[in-house]
Amino acid sequence: MECAIYREQTGECETIECRPKGEGCQVVLDRLAVLKPDEFAWIRMDEPDQDELQRLGEHLDLHPLAIEDAVQAHQRPKQERYGDVLAVAVRTLWFVEQTADVETGEVMIFLGPSFALTVRHGEADPTVEAADRLADAPQMARLGPVSVLHAVTDVIVDAYAQAAAQVRSDLTDLERCVFSPARDDLTEQIYSLKREVVEFRDAVQPLVPVVHDFTTPRDTWPRQMVPYFRDVADHLTRTDTEVRALDDLLGSVLDAHLAKVSTWQNDDMRRISAWAAILAVPTLVAGVYGMNFADMPELDWRYGYPCALAVMALGAGLLYRAFRRNGWL
Repeated sequence: MECAIYREQTGECETIECRPKGEGCQVVLDRLAVLKPDEFAWIRMDEPDQDELQRLGEHLDLHPLAIEDAVQAHQRPKQERYGDVLAVAVRTLWFVEQTADVETGEVMIFLGPSFALTVRHGEADPTVEAADRLADAPQMARLGPVSVLHAVTDVIVDAYAQAAAQVRSDLTDLERCVFSPARDDLTEQIYSLKREVVEFRDAVQPLVPVVHDFTTPRDTWPRQMVPYFRDVADHLTRTDTEVRALDDLLGSVLDAHLAKVSTWQNDDMRRISAWAAILAVPTLVAGVYGMNFADMPELDWRYGYPCALAVMALGAGLLYRAFRRNGWL
């Protein structure tokens, strides 16, 4: 647990020492009890247990359902209003280059009149960079707890754009492999990347209407925040468009690859059929003369055997030339 106290008049930040872990919650509660009217607190929690969050939630007047969502995680991006507290669920996302996987986590953001509470699940922690941005721009902290919501969502949306660019790069490499002369079966790789893009889409698309709703002026928020949320919404919309395009393009790449595999199979079948037809000529001649009837032409002829071999070779040669000319071999 980490806690910072911001002064709205100056944007200055005071960090509260929350160590050791067992006593951190009580230290935060004691500081919140003497919070001044021109101050707001930002409390950052990483995968808290039920008791710790319940204790803090009782002081902040958090709804039990909101606490349950924050502890269990795995929420769809959304916003919920519980009295004076706004709860926003956002999915974090990052791209693992070694495995080409899109990993996801979650951040629950609670905004009250004098506090902001973020609860993180997963390896990615956007609150660290968000705190650095507020430290570099104290004028944002003067706008109150809503500045925390903007900072965190802005960092997360920027991470979406970076992950989309990395997925696009992997897709470009797959396209080159699909349309290369090599006969490699890439179905598993394409399907795996498509599955990651679907997970990406599930994180981005539900968040679009949530962030666009923040661009509407609210009585409880400073009007200066509207342009900032519009900027976040614009970046999110572009990423959403990119993810949709990646999803559609991956489907087209998969179809193209399956069509190419089908072409390979047809080529193999034509080649096999051509060789079978070529081998059918000597098989036919040998089969006729292998029936062992007493009265057959050319059996007693001195050149009968060489003539039969010549017929076999000539027939096979003519078929080979014809198939070769038509591209079957």
